[in-house]
Amino acid sequence: MNSDDPRAQRTRARLKAAVLELALQQELGTITMSALAKRAEVNRATVYLHYSDVDSLVTDAMEDTVAAVARAAALCPLDAPRGRAPGPLVELFEQVAANGQLYRRMLGPHGSARFGARMRERLTAELARRFADGRRPPGWEDVPVGMHAAYLAGALVGVIAHWVADGGSAEEAALAFWRLFRTGCQAAAG
Repeated sequence: MNSDDPRAQRTRARLKAAVLELALQQELGTITMSALAKRAEVNRATVYLHYSDVDSLVTDAMEDTVAAVARAAALCPLDAPRGRAPGPLVELFEQVAANGQLYRRMLGPHGSARFGARMRERLTAELARRFADGRRPPGWEDVPVGMHAAYLAGALVGVIAHWVADGGSAEEAALAFWRLFRTGCQAAAG
């Protein structure tokens, strides 16, 4: 199958829309390939032609959202005061809030391990790129850039998963994460 074929692209777009619609209605583990085919108005063999399982489809469907979250995380200024979350961090949490039900399903106990891993990978890559460009908080010189980026990405995904499960405003969540992050930076700086 040629992924550049407009028909394949349209089919994939329909499948992505279908899985996101179903994920808003039910737990990921209960979504079947048959239900996806019916919702996307394709036959079941077509679903398997494009995706091996629901997890790979849902991860692909959320890719643009994950990329936006990763970009916002990488834009976060490191010198903002502890008492006010930086704008890009608030924007990141607002983007997650806009898709809160999906994130609850994706990162919840019956969610997608592949999605959580993909989110950490994208965040790690964006942060590592930023750190390699010299935009890294002081005091972490003795920690490899990739490991530092992975640590922050894991922490951010963990905070997002906790926050979407428990609720609260995007501003409050961004400020709480920022305070945790800033405290970690200050401890590293000695």
